[in-house]
Parts: sequence; C-alpha cells; structure tokens
Amino acid sequence: MAKPFLKWAGGKKSLLPELLQAVPEQIETYYEPFVGGGALFFALQSEGRFKWAVLSDSNRELINAYVQVRDNVEGLIRALSVHQRKYREAEDRAEYYYTIRSKKLTCSLGGAANLIFLNKTCYNGLYRVNSKGGFNVPHGRYANPRICDEENLRAASEALQGVELTVADFAEAPANAREGDFVYFDPPYVPLSETAYFTSYTAKDFGMDEQARLARTATTLAAQGSCVTLSNSGHPDVASMYSSQAFCLNEVQVRRAINSKAKSRGPVREYLIQSG
Repeated sequence: MAKPFLKWAGGKKSLLPELLQAVPEQIETYYEPFVGGGALFFALQSEGRFKWAVLSDSNRELINAYVQVRDNVEGLIRALSVHQRKYREAEDRAEYYYTIRSKKLTCSLGGAANLIFLNKTCYNGLYRVNSKGGFNVPHGRYANPRICDEENLRAASEALQGVELTVADFAEAPANAREGDFVYFDPPYVPLSETAYFTSYTAKDFGMDEQARLARTATTLAAQGSCVTLSNSGHPDVASMYSSQAFCLNEVQVRRAINSKAKSRGPVREYLIQSG
C-alpha cells in the first residue's frame, strides 16, 4: 500500500478510520481539492473504492511533486538519492538545507526533488511560504531523516497512474461532481488561537472569507447530489457555517504535533462534516 510521500501539517493518517467510514463503498469519481499529503486518497486507492480520481491544489509546487512522482519516479529517486547522500555527508547539515531552501521552487523534476528534500528535513514537515511565495520554514532537528524512500515512491507512482492532477481553485476542480461522486475538502483550518495560524500554504492566506466561500461551494455540490465531507477545526465559526440541515457535524479528537511546545501537543477537537 502506498503512503503519503510528503509530511503535511494536518495530515489525516490518524483520522483515517473515521474518514473511511464516511466514504461510500463505491465511488465514480473521487475529488480532493486540498490534496496535501493525500492520506485518504492512498487509502481509498488501495481498497479500490473509486473508478477515477481528481487531485488538485492551488499550490503549483505541490502538484508538480505529484506529477513527477506519477510520471518520472525513477528520475526523482535519483535526484533525491543525491540529496540524501550530500545531506548525510555534510559537515554542516543546516548549511546544506539553507542552500537548497534559497533556491526558487520550480515546477520541474529538480523542483520536486528540492521540495521533498525540504519537506523531509524542515521543522515539523511544515509547508509555509512568505508573501512573495518563498519557502521559509527553518531547518528541523532529525538525526537521520529518510529523504529518499524508494519503495514508497514507486508504490505512490503506481497508485497515481491514471489520476488527474491539476492546479486549481478548490471550487473549480470538483465543479462537475454529481451523484455517485465523492468530494473531500481538507482546507487550512480555522485557527483555534492566534498562535495556531498555519494558513500560509501559498502566498495568499486562506482566511475567513475563503472559509465562507468553501462552505457555499460544499453546499452547492451537495445540492448537485454528490457526497461531500469536510474536515476543519472545532471552532464555533465552523459550526455556524455548516449548521444547515444539509450537513451533519461530528466531533473527533485528533492528536496534532505542530505546536512548538511539546507539552501542548495533545488531542484537539476537530469537526468531521458530512452532507446529509
């Protein structure tokens, strides 16, 4: 079974049992407009739960990484193997990290290799950019990070064959979803505190106006007959946005590990939101 080849803040590995229960047994087309690490996609693919899949995101560099894994996995493995060797042999690993971080992430094989390298060696696997779109996460503290997981990259490549990968707004990619299709939205969460504001996955932040637009999009898709599920934080504003009879809100406790203070990395309340 293929697993996510990227670490991703808010990844859904720990929530998979609940998510898999929310997904119909058979799906015509599976849509995931905020693909991130793709944990649910890889789990569903291994179970043969859909005929077709459309994975999308507004983050061009992220989608490029998926494209390179799907279409050029052996070249990507070679490039990552070079990163892995140079990083492990470096006298100053932080210096090597910041040298790679200073390069502009491009939509190419080399850009995908650089992104995956940074993802495996940066602080907590965060993806965060500044207002100019520059990756700005500091170096992490890992004794021996696995930068090139050849077996899983090949498995992920096989899982992605035939999958449509597109750079698109979250409302655009699943716009044609109908009865028999399933749409899973996993957006940047509404922050529960001022210090939990991790929404800078692109140069444009995902604020409350975008959250409201997402709620309208989900309502439209549900009215078209598609099955819709969303994840978000257990914030009162989220409950208010999805309070209509079209949706059912279920509270789940999920352990998150992106707080800078280890003692604060405990279970947090999230909402699993399903169309009725």
